[in-house]
Amino acid sequence: MAYSRRMVERARALRGAGLTVMEITEILGGPGKTSVWRWIRDVRKPAGRAGGGMDLPRLVGDGPDYPDIDPEDKDALIERLRLENAVLRAVQDVLKAESLDGMSNREKTLVIDRLRPCGKWSLRELTSSLGISKSSYEYPRRAIARPDRRAPLRALVRRIFTEDGEGARGYRFVTARLRELDEPVRASEKVVLRIMREEGLVPRWMRRKRRPYSSYAGEPTPAPPNLVRRDFRSALPNFLWLTDITEFRLPSGRKVYLSAIRDCFDSSVVAWRAGERPDAALANSTLEDACALLAPGERPVIHSDRGGHYRWPGWISICEGHGLARSMSAKGCSPDNAAMEGFFGLLKREFWHGRDWSGWTPARFIEELGGWIGRYNTERRSDALGGRTPAEFRAALGRAA
Repeated sequence: MAYSRRMVERARALRGAGLTVMEITEILGGPGKTSVWRWIRDVRKPAGRAGGGMDLPRLVGDGPDYPDIDPEDKDALIERLRLENAVLRAVQDVLKAESLDGMSNREKTLVIDRLRPCGKWSLRELTSSLGISKSSYEYPRRAIARPDRRAPLRALVRRIFTEDGEGARGYRFVTARLRELDEPVRASEKVVLRIMREEGLVPRWMRRKRRPYSSYAGEPTPAPPNLVRRDFRSALPNFLWLTDITEFRLPSGRKVYLSAIRDCFDSSVVAWRAGERPDAALANSTLEDACALLAPGERPVIHSDRGGHYRWPGWISICEGHGLARSMSAKGCSPDNAAMEGFFGLLKREFWHGRDWSGWTPARFIEELGGWIGRYNTERRSDALGGRTPAEFRAALGRAA
């Protein structure tokens, strides 16, 4: 399938903003991972001159000179450069992007309408600079002036997006909430995604730059084998557990560490502890809390990365005392514990990023964190669970929540 130049440029711009290929594929809603990766890979190849990369297309002329302007007429050259600069700024305001290539006639019309009120340039100059005919400008202009038939839906999308977690959730959540209103609204995910793009409703976790993190602390004891092998499915509760520790750095400079254990049966958080030190006591107390919930005969596999707190005698003793089978990821291989990493990513997108934590003490932060985890288990619906919460999924199968 052939994709438009505009979609390719959009994918490259999202990659430049730090998004992963999976996230770009989900946002665009059309191309597959292979296509997106090829577009991103191709941009690194030389393109016409040394150094490679993309060049922004010129609005007028193909080289450094303007054939229609006398080189000696400095005032005309300056005026042409002012026009180009104004067009570039208007395009950036309309598209929130850096590339002019692949603009639709509607977008070009919006740029022209933004520049016309200043009265510096004629309509002919503006349409010529953007490569659009007068008739192609007038048609979308009339269409833009018509009443927006989706105005009520736009208002609902904006309200739902901003009321829940201050913009922490994406288009799938907004679509689901529309269908749960007192007067349900039936709208496809693609329509909701398009409206959110047009309204500039970007989840706050997509606006940040990512930085790598590693908690590797050496090899204190021999590592057990990887029993999971990236298969995080479980047909029974308390059969496969995942665990890890993540860090939150508060503006005050103090840090909070969260240790959590997640059940692969329904993705629920079985047990968690938080504190200001990522030590053995934090990991061990989390595991003891989880083991206290086991029924007679239940001996889950507990899978972790190779962090030192999962290699110390205390942790090993708790596992042996409750008959737990230990499993560990390969050295420096975070995908081996991808389901747990994904949970922490979800937690930080919806709870942590984009909020002002100034003035929060660790104790107050931990209390707020616990509230979110409780809502995650009992209120947050998941497509993987058939639109149910972890508690509803477990209850539907006759298990205690």
